[in-house]
Amino acid sequence: MYLHPEFETLSRSEIKDLQLKRLKDTVRHCMNSPFYRQRFADNNLTPEDICSLEDLQKIPFTTKQDLRDTYPFGMAAVPLEKCTRLHSSSGTTGNPTVILHTEKDLQEWAKAVARCLYMVGLRPNDVFQNTSGYGMFTGGLGFQYGAEHLGMLTVPAAAGNTKRQLKFITDFGTTAIHAIPSYAARLHEVMESMGIDPARDTKLKTLVIGAEPHSEAQRKRIEEMLGVKAYNSFGMSEMCGPGVAFECTEQNGLHIWEDYYIVEIINPDTLEPVPDGEVGELVLTTLNREAMPLLRYRTRDLTRILPGECPCGRKHVRLDRMKGRSDDMIILKGVNIFPIQIETVLLQFPELATDYLITLETVDSNDEMTIEVELNQLFTDDYARLQSLTRDITRVIKDEILVTPRVKLLPKGSLPQSEGKAVRVRDLRKPY
Repeated sequence: MYLHPEFETLSRSEIKDLQLKRLKDTVRHCMNSPFYRQRFADNNLTPEDICSLEDLQKIPFTTKQDLRDTYPFGMAAVPLEKCTRLHSSSGTTGNPTVILHTEKDLQEWAKAVARCLYMVGLRPNDVFQNTSGYGMFTGGLGFQYGAEHLGMLTVPAAAGNTKRQLKFITDFGTTAIHAIPSYAARLHEVMESMGIDPARDTKLKTLVIGAEPHSEAQRKRIEEMLGVKAYNSFGMSEMCGPGVAFECTEQNGLHIWEDYYIVEIINPDTLEPVPDGEVGELVLTTLNREAMPLLRYRTRDLTRILPGECPCGRKHVRLDRMKGRSDDMIILKGVNIFPIQIETVLLQFPELATDYLITLETVDSNDEMTIEVELNQLFTDDYARLQSLTRDITRVIKDEILVTPRVKLLPKGSLPQSEGKAVRVRDLRKPY
């Protein structure tokens, strides 16, 4: 049940004691970082001012913009010659964010990912296939080294080439696969076209999904399509990558490893803490990193701490699935809307497939929303039924988001496919 029982079975008081020790060590280590040394001086802080977990709130937040402003290595807390790898964002708007790792950082990262995979029932006799891109994207190497640390036979298939992915799954006896939700749906679509029955022709039993926000309805549909149990994963490159938080077999929230991170949930507008159970922005402090520790990093991800304890026995707090990102929120006609709200509605209709695209544009000086969604291939070409379905979808979405969208039903396969994260929103509105 536990891969690292010395950490996974800690009581709440033991977790807090370990966090405080590691926080003090981390803050002292951060003084080797030019960024944090200056940040502490600017705020008249010293490491000795951090005597309790509550004192963490004395430290200013760290943001993605801080990482961009110190590009490439201004946040390093060790000499560059002690670093063995870096990962970076795409940097399509300004400087990318760069994260450095020492050899010890990489070993700890692999342990964290392995702990997650073991928690959902994977063992050394499993065959793990990774459909993530390798290179700078952390989902590739992160899961690769974690699966290897657990001792599984790993298939580094990388992204794309779905027919080759399926050949590997059937030929190598793949039992577990890591894929983003939109690609998991694509795998099933190609399976159908090739006459592959997941239950009959494969040994798949476990799917690890993450990287894209997805609803519980989408998870359930993927499980039914592939005949697997699908477990939600949360990670981000600034926190190493995958392995930050993961569901256990109870599938009732993501356990976040509190021996590696201190969790805060704040109101993104007031920056004040919110009570447990209330949705806010996730803020994380790393506790076991050498090359580039981060203090109070604003992730922009919106979630909440789930109340109560998990039947699995772990006392590490559980996070709800990510509602979205504070910077992904759509504001339309004065209403705050998250794409995940629309997805949840669409997946209530069995006539619809999983791919959709939300387009925002200005029409006659008014901002309008168009939702294009693919039909399930089993749907018959019946105009009256299409019209009725369109009206029903429009009504339910309006009830959910308080705005009336224009809904367009498309044949399956009409929307563009992507090897990376699915594009769900296009904002073509004209600035006023």
